[in-house]
Amino acid sequence: SEFHGCVMHIQLNGETYALGEALSVAGLLEHLQFAGRRVAVELNFEIVPRSQYETTHLKDGDVLEIVHAIGGG
Repeated sequence: SEFHGCVMHIQLNGETYALGEALSVAGLLEHLQFAGRRVAVELNFEIVPRSQYETTHLKDGDVLEIVHAIGGG
């Protein structure tokens, strides 16, 4: 039933990634243990502002790139 629990597949940094629940960008970062780290998130080739991580919900087939932010600013 573990397999049955899969809700959606996204592309994450070029790899197919199965999610067991519908997550927001913030939820995904937490799931991947990126929460609190300096990362940039691109969703379907558009940068997601940090202020929208909680309210941006992922959909089946979304394409995400998560990039470690380098330096300050």
